[in-house]
Amino acid sequence: MSDTQEKYVHSLKKIKQAEEKTRAEIENHRKKIDEEIKNLQADMEKAITKSKTEGEKLVESSIVQARQKATTETKKIIEDAKDKAKNITTQVNTQTTQEIIDILLKDMD
Repeated sequence: MSDTQEKYVHSLKKIKQAEEKTRAEIENHRKKIDEEIKNLQADMEKAITKSKTEGEKLVESSIVQARQKATTETKKIIEDAKDKAKNITTQVNTQTTQEIIDILLKDMD
């Protein structure tokens, strides 16, 4: 082989080595990117699950608070109704008593 041919073959070998090295680097980079994508997807799924769980807890907590508030308000309304019922009963008794007294006094005249 001539010197020029040897240089040409040597250059081709270097080009081939550079291509293989570049291909290997690209493949390694692709693998790293694929791994990062998988990690991001896993993180995203975890975040979605966590958010869903927290949302469910928040809804449940809101429901409990609403029930407690409704129960408190209901008890207050019932107590107010009892008080009003007592007042009405007292008024009726007072009125009834007055009527009885009026009837009794009427008969004495």
